[in-house]
Amino acid sequence: MLEVKNLFLKKGDFVLHKLSFKIEKNSYFVLLGQTGSGKTMLLESIAGLQNIEGSIFFDGKDITNLPPEKRNFGFVYQSFLLFPNMNVKDNIIYSSRFKKIKDADKLFDDLVDFLHIKHLLKRDTNHLSGGERQRIAIARAIYSRPKLLLLDEPLSAVDPTFRNSIMKSLKDLIKRYDITILHVTHNFREASFLADCVAVMIDGKILQTGGAYEVLNEPNNIEVAKFLGFKNVFPTSILGFNQKNKFFTIDPSRIKFGDKPRDDIYCFPCVIENILGISDHYKIFAKVGNDTFFCKVHENGFEKKVLKEGDKTNIYIDRKDISFI
Repeated sequence: MLEVKNLFLKKGDFVLHKLSFKIEKNSYFVLLGQTGSGKTMLLESIAGLQNIEGSIFFDGKDITNLPPEKRNFGFVYQSFLLFPNMNVKDNIIYSSRFKKIKDADKLFDDLVDFLHIKHLLKRDTNHLSGGERQRIAIARAIYSRPKLLLLDEPLSAVDPTFRNSIMKSLKDLIKRYDITILHVTHNFREASFLADCVAVMIDGKILQTGGAYEVLNEPNNIEVAKFLGFKNVFPTSILGFNQKNKFFTIDPSRIKFGDKPRDDIYCFPCVIENILGISDHYKIFAKVGNDTFFCKVHENGFEKKVLKEGDKTNIYIDRKDISFI
């Protein structure tokens, strides 16, 4: 569907470092990265708004030097960029001024119904909420019947109260309108809910690409693990491996306390440093040598009188719960 090969772009001091990845047809692909990592610059490169080195292929055709208007891509910027001199309806149907839209009336009615915007059609765009502006921008992009929809932080201006319903609408766009979506965000929850595939971008480099669950739960390098907020990242030497610059991570909820129950368990003596009660669980910080393990224990599986700060005990980890980095 979309294939990017060795895309390189330098703007001032910032560089996109020979990026390569593929997006399958009718998939929801999320590019995850912090602000300033180059996500918008990459979207603009794919849309044809930047002069790049490298190649971009779409449906098997080289579109690297094709002008934006001939790529048939929709682009929704973070600020939505609605036309202030037009009402909502005229914003949505704007592309019909330049191209013939197949089944235009049917498509318009369906978008209005699907995005629940009938009551907004005559309204001035300056008097819309963030969520309303987002829906209008998406309707305008879909109305042009793009094959690929590029979304730049589309939920950043949306009230959290409506975020779940809007994410559901975004996910449903693919089957309803036969399109592929590339969505950039810094929000892990958006990526987890929406993505079929995820790419993690840090400082202009894509460090990991794969299925959403795999990337978000099994980072393949320490930079991605730290970016995703993994708390327990340790050298494999703790486990007895003689490997330099190799690491592992463990979900805090998979760490247990007590005596070693079986032979296929890693078990380490520890000292309880801190115990914090948080609503329905406890956060426990356990010192193992020079390293501190962060653990989560549900309140039903732990009584504070069993462990106290300063106690010496053991933590144990099932081998199957370890992810190597």
